[in-house]
Amino acid sequence: ADNNQVASVLDAETGELVFQVLMKSFHFERALMEEHFNENYVESEVFPKSVFKGKIENFNEIDIQKVGVYKLKVSGKLEIHGVTKDIQVEGSISVKQEGVEAESQFLVNPEDYDIEIPGIVRDKIAKNMEVTVRMKYDPLKSK
Repeated sequence: ADNNQVASVLDAETGELVFQVLMKSFHFERALMEEHFNENYVESEVFPKSVFKGKIENFNEIDIQKVGVYKLKVSGKLEIHGVTKDIQVEGSISVKQEGVEAESQFLVNPEDYDIEIPGIVRDKIAKNMEVTVRMKYDPLKSK
């Protein structure tokens, strides 16, 4: 599934990060998969969003003013389906003339977030969901 309606803020002074994802904004290859995801698994009406709040742990090694690609380590709390778990992920941050881009991949186990997958479809769905994050950050414009 893809979701291109993610809100995120990166504090360029502290390395603190916040992501907010509307669960109904995930779009699947098949409409039936999307319906099952929203109604049966993540229960989007009850738990409409997922939130991550954390920090780039090695932010002191990244020069946000200097063009380049830097490895990053992020830790924080990920809330999905009303359950919050501590997570740590690695990724990269690219400082460009046009802005900052960040990328990461990590696995999420639905059972860790009390998301039940019925046995009848369990073999058709990966035990761990691979999450790929690609964000582009633009400087906050003051009024």
